[in-house]
Amino acid sequence: METLSLLASGLAGTMTVANLTACLTGCFLGTVVGILPGIGPSATVAMLIPVAYVINPAASLIMMLGVYAGAMYGGALTSILVNIPGEASSVMTAVDGYQMAKQGKGGVALVVSQVGSFIGGTASVVGLMVIAKPLADFALRFGPAEYFALMLFALVLASTLVSESPVRGLIGVVLGLLIATVGTDLQTGIPRFALDVPELLDGIEDVIVIIGIFGVSEVLWFLATARGRGEEAEKMDAGRWKPTREEWRQSAMPIARGTLVGFFTGVLAAGAALGSFLAYGLEKRVSKHPERFGHGAIEGVASCETANNASTGGALIPLLTLGIPLSGTTAVLLTVLLMYGLRPGPNLMVEQAPLMWTVIASMYVANVILLLLNLPAVGLFTKILKVPLTILMPIVLVFASVGALALNNNLFDIGLVFVFGGVGCLMRWLGFPTVSIVLGVVLGERLEQSLRQALLMSDNGPLTFVTKPISLAFIVLTVALVSLDLLARRKGHQAGEA
Repeated sequence: METLSLLASGLAGTMTVANLTACLTGCFLGTVVGILPGIGPSATVAMLIPVAYVINPAASLIMMLGVYAGAMYGGALTSILVNIPGEASSVMTAVDGYQMAKQGKGGVALVVSQVGSFIGGTASVVGLMVIAKPLADFALRFGPAEYFALMLFALVLASTLVSESPVRGLIGVVLGLLIATVGTDLQTGIPRFALDVPELLDGIEDVIVIIGIFGVSEVLWFLATARGRGEEAEKMDAGRWKPTREEWRQSAMPIARGTLVGFFTGVLAAGAALGSFLAYGLEKRVSKHPERFGHGAIEGVASCETANNASTGGALIPLLTLGIPLSGTTAVLLTVLLMYGLRPGPNLMVEQAPLMWTVIASMYVANVILLLLNLPAVGLFTKILKVPLTILMPIVLVFASVGALALNNNLFDIGLVFVFGGVGCLMRWLGFPTVSIVLGVVLGERLEQSLRQALLMSDNGPLTFVTKPISLAFIVLTVALVSLDLLARRKGHQAGEA
């Protein structure tokens, strides 16, 4: 009852002109950030730090959280309509979302993604209010060994499901892991696979690979295939944008499961990208028709977009209750809190109750604003699909180039985008799943660091992964997953021969 009273007072504090304006501004900026590849929420929130010096703490924090939430909403637009994920968290959305757009159901995918985002984001704030402290204590039990086992499980789960051939999926993941090792070794300072190219010493940005593998490769594939030069391929069908009752039914459980997966990966600071990977893998695993995934399954879109939005509330739990920022965006938010003299920890919600409950309540308002901003515009967004492909594809190239340039203001990054576009096109021609490379790249650096830290901190060597209950549980799940997958494929092959 006390929680509801505090929430009501927080909502009253949010409904001031200054705070509502800050919330609306943050949501709009976040949506734009999500649409534009290369500009992440952490960088945008960091650029807003000077604003914190001239406005009150509540309005400043509300605006920054609006950017954080809005970036997750905006990422679905380009992922679904032009196959360019703005963030790593939108990669899996593009897998089925773009296929739906090509089938004339791009508007349906957008509506379901926006509703799923709203439900996931709102539910995560409820979780933040109700069970923040116990979950934060549980997250502290995750060390390097546990994180390595979790990410290994996610990689195997996703790579075996995104391809008809698990071997090809794993080869793609290994290639992505190799790309993730390019740069300077953080432990030894020794360059790895940099080929004496100074621009590669800092490594290859995830977004560069994502833009190239998805966006540029689509353009190159369009140019390389006879279908791309045919009259019938001049434009895609914008189609309808209102989901049918059956499509809502198909999306309901994926949204529910995506909310849980995304929220808990947010609490564990595993990231929105990992949450979307796990949610997608879970849906394909439990589906009665897994063959539809990768070819326009609405369940894939619903689960991914719900999961990456549900991670936002979960990621705030370690920050607010323990003072531990476990992602780039929460690290910037910690800086802002300290600027205002606020010390995150177990007593923050008590000592600064009026301010913190206003900020938490604003996240409910932000999700409503984002839904109202994006949902009515779906019909307008789908007009993009009516643009002839001979015009749309060059625009995609410009969009990809600008996104790459925005990362480091370096022309070398634009060249890398086109290199990975060629790699993606070649992989499609050879029948390899392009998304598996992205999985390896996005999780590769953190997977390696967790492995090395776990081995350095333990006297048992590799045995450390089986002597800790949580990491052992994930390893057992990984082995069981691979075994079941191989068994199911073997039975299917035998049935096909019969």
